[in-house]
Amino acid sequence: MPDEPIREGRRMIHGPPATLYREVNMSSHHPFDASRRGALKCLAFGGLGTVFVLSGGILTPVELALAADQKSSAATAGVPLFLQISDSHIGFNKEANPDVAGTLKQTIEYVNAMPVKPALTIHTGDITHLSKPAEFDLAAQLMSGLKITELHTVPGEHDVTDGPGTEYFSRFGKASDNKGYYSFDHQGVHFVGLVNVMHFKPNGLGGLGDEQLEWLENDLKGRSSSTPIVVFAHMPMWTIYEPWGWGTGDAGQAMSYLKRFGSVTVLNGHIHQIVSKVEGNITFHTARSTAYPQPTAGNGTGPGPLTVAGDQLPKMLGVTSVRIARHPLKATLDDTTLV
Repeated sequence: MPDEPIREGRRMIHGPPATLYREVNMSSHHPFDASRRGALKCLAFGGLGTVFVLSGGILTPVELALAADQKSSAATAGVPLFLQISDSHIGFNKEANPDVAGTLKQTIEYVNAMPVKPALTIHTGDITHLSKPAEFDLAAQLMSGLKITELHTVPGEHDVTDGPGTEYFSRFGKASDNKGYYSFDHQGVHFVGLVNVMHFKPNGLGGLGDEQLEWLENDLKGRSSSTPIVVFAHMPMWTIYEPWGWGTGDAGQAMSYLKRFGSVTVLNGHIHQIVSKVEGNITFHTARSTAYPQPTAGNGTGPGPLTVAGDQLPKMLGVTSVRIARHPLKATLDDTTLV
């Protein structure tokens, strides 16, 4: 296998044949409103979030825009288990999206319009942009409009800019005893929230730390290997692009505890785009932001808000569904444009 990835259209394959890494490029050939207002409307529609469906013991992520469309019921067949939202960045007001509160509100409206709503919501971090009390207050006000009352969160690095994350933990720390990492069970699925934004590695990669890794090992002990596991953390739990810090330096140790389970889904945010990978029984999936896009790995001088001309933004939007079969393990990703 060569050092550089082999590109097959929109598919990128790294490492051994058992590892599938897919970077999704999205395009639209439909008419669009080229104004900034129209572009932001498209951004909200394409970056809403992901609803996860449990059907026959299989977790299937479906783009929220499809789930909210009653005409697309075939795409969401099964029991809606939970919804993932990420990177709302409340407080950001630059050109890439001067109204992040508006796009989060639109996200919530789509969720509330779903014909069958999931029982819980997971937010995978960067709820705010600068960890300011007013930003958390506005985010809480907006998310209180969700008709899904059970909310679980993990912090992103933008939620803990003060170091200890005082504002974040004062609002969201109860479930984890102010540690940030915790677990719970829902409909036969074991959920594990991890924090990888408090112990950064020298190269900018996220870190879990020894204490949290020991806790994870103990949390998983004694659980049946047939239990579906969902892990959620802010930064990717595998190295997507090390020069930009897109990964978690000690994630390998965590994966060693998880590999014995027959179905593991790892959900992250941080990079503001969909990238998926299947390795053994573990499926990795990063979510789009509700705030703004970022460049794809290695394109440009570094990560950050990507300002896109109104006539280009719709070309970056689309929907992705993932079907995961367990026997034998196979991941199928279907990419379609929005309209």
